[in-house]
Amino acid sequence: MTRLFLLHSAYGLATAAAAIDEGIFDGEQENVLLAVNTARVPETTTGIDVLPGLAGLRARFARVESLDELLSPRHPSSWKPPSADAPLLRRLLTRVWGLDDDVELCVQSPQVAPARTLLGLFPDARITVVGDGLMTYSPIRVALGRTTVERVGRVVYADVAPGVAPLVFTEAGAARVPVLPARFRAALEETAAEDPQLDMLADGTRTALVLGQYLAALGLVSPAEEIAMQQEMIDRAMAADPERIVFKPHPSAPPAVTDALRQRVRRRGVAFAEHRGPTAAELVAERLDAAVVVAGFSTALPTVSTLYGRPIASAGLASVLRRLEPYENSNRVPATIVDALTREHSPYREPAQLQLLVDAVGYAMQPRIAEHLRPRAVQLLEGLDAAERDRYFSPARLSALALPGAPRERMIRRALRSGGGVGRVEELRLTIAGARRRAGRAWKAVRGR
Repeated sequence: MTRLFLLHSAYGLATAAAAIDEGIFDGEQENVLLAVNTARVPETTTGIDVLPGLAGLRARFARVESLDELLSPRHPSSWKPPSADAPLLRRLLTRVWGLDDDVELCVQSPQVAPARTLLGLFPDARITVVGDGLMTYSPIRVALGRTTVERVGRVVYADVAPGVAPLVFTEAGAARVPVLPARFRAALEETAAEDPQLDMLADGTRTALVLGQYLAALGLVSPAEEIAMQQEMIDRAMAADPERIVFKPHPSAPPAVTDALRQRVRRRGVAFAEHRGPTAAELVAERLDAAVVVAGFSTALPTVSTLYGRPIASAGLASVLRRLEPYENSNRVPATIVDALTREHSPYREPAQLQLLVDAVGYAMQPRIAEHLRPRAVQLLEGLDAAERDRYFSPARLSALALPGAPRERMIRRALRSGGGVGRVEELRLTIAGARRRAGRAWKAVRGR
């Protein structure tokens, strides 16, 4: 049997490698890494098939294939061939990649191309979903066909929020298979590459690490709001009384972000340094012996907390949660988890309560796909006060789903609300008109007309 891993991120590759080490992918099957670069402009980034720091993780696989090379010049995310071509493509790919008749597909992001395309090309293959950080804790955002969903046997994920299970494909009954934190930590540490800048920063200075996400690029905030949010992160980091703040910006973030933060830090009388090296944020935090790690809702926050026991903090999440549109925005569950883990006096520090919150938000996001979670949503909402409820659930969403805490409808709105395709007032008018016509016909019958 051939086990084909379609992976696009270093985090997913570390998850798969750790799972192989843990024996989750057991047997004598051939493990093949099918690497793909899903960046908007792949030519400007380095894929996981060639990054030097990932060589140790790639060694877990019998061989490495590149989907980008096969599809070039087409972007992998646009690979959506006509269904009529599926049998031909399946035969060609089987020959090119040397696959057996029995194939297991292990994929990230199964709801979009190229993973979704691959699942369709091999309709008999078993499917395993490989987690990619906190996104895995959301329900899938696209309803896949029954023939695909029924083949999903398990979800393998890094257990960075211990005691909380991901929601993806729970509707299909897929098994949750966590990769133990210690095993994932060992795999992640193999990704450490040469980083002279980090070596210079690791000098024993008491340091707070601030991580940038560049949320403006996602349309979640404006560039000015992004800067204000990250300045708030600086203020949160200062609570740890650091001698220096190290800022690790998002690779695509403009220099204006760093400049604004540098000025704010210097006004506070603390040293400032920027780190743009290749080392993962979690490993940077450990190398610098960070007193605190501050970010928006980066997966690095729960990861660094679980793997290394580092204090974490966030900033601006209450505003981000209010502004995420539409409500089913895939960033909602990651933002919810980080907010629940980092806010002061959080009632969700216990895994059972955090799971209840994740289940409720997941249902509100995808009420059809996650219909089985409605009782959990009702259970949570019945026990929340207005402020706590409004933090994670919009009034419009509660009303649309008839959930506890939904605002009462005004009399006029209730009268005009659709009832089977027409407003209630119009429905009443038509009922009266119909009754009049029936009475008229009856009167004519009595009079013999």
